[in-house]
Amino acid sequence: MTADLDPRSVLGRVMLILDAFGPEDRAVGLSELARRTGLPKATVHRMCRDLVAARLLASSPAGYGLGRGLFELGLRASVERTLLEVAVPFMQDLYARTRETVHLGVRDGDEVVYVSKIGGHRQVPAPSRVGGRMPLYCTAIGRVLLAHCAPATVERILSGPLPRRTPRTIVAPGLLRAQLDRVLRDGIAFEFEESAAGIACVAAPILGADGLPVAGISVTGPTTRFRPADHHAPVRAAASGVQSILARRTAPTPY
Repeated sequence: MTADLDPRSVLGRVMLILDAFGPEDRAVGLSELARRTGLPKATVHRMCRDLVAARLLASSPAGYGLGRGLFELGLRASVERTLLEVAVPFMQDLYARTRETVHLGVRDGDEVVYVSKIGGHRQVPAPSRVGGRMPLYCTAIGRVLLAHCAPATVERILSGPLPRRTPRTIVAPGLLRAQLDRVLRDGIAFEFEESAAGIACVAAPILGADGLPVAGISVTGPTTRFRPADHHAPVRAAASGVQSILARRTAPTPY
């Protein structure tokens, strides 16, 4: 997130501090924040004080945590807000039909970011979480997004490092390219224990009027009971429904 920001600028230092918080962090002490950011302790203290006043951080005796103001700002992001308003009812229908975990993800760089997740009491433990990220190449949602990217983007990602996350992760560029071609042909992607052991997934893309991917929607379950091929039709139907409503909302108003 901060790769293109000057860490010496005020905004760069703010982002260093905000990025220092991990998904499991509830409170991080001043000294630990200074260590994680590489900034002087006095600088971190001064900036954290201002961030607390802006409600971007919250202060407690245990240290600092991300503030509610960040959550409220996130809800104002127009594209994601509209996407969630349209997609969540379809996700709820998918969950009612499959009783398995349903994800909605968008592309950010070379990763998929999960913006919504619906799961019941028996949902399988998975590395995904709302706001979490996974590589495009090894997830079903990631591949339906990647398949519809510009050829130069696909080539760059497939020719770059492709770390193996599990013994079943496909990292051979030729095999991945064949998977992406299949996505374009069938409108669906499958994943079998490639991002995490014990889970399988089926996903479909939600495309914009320009043919570029807006998001992907998926159903995930444990390999002990979930057969992705049995659920490709409802997943495709949900993606098509979201795509259709988004297209109507963004269509030019006739005069």
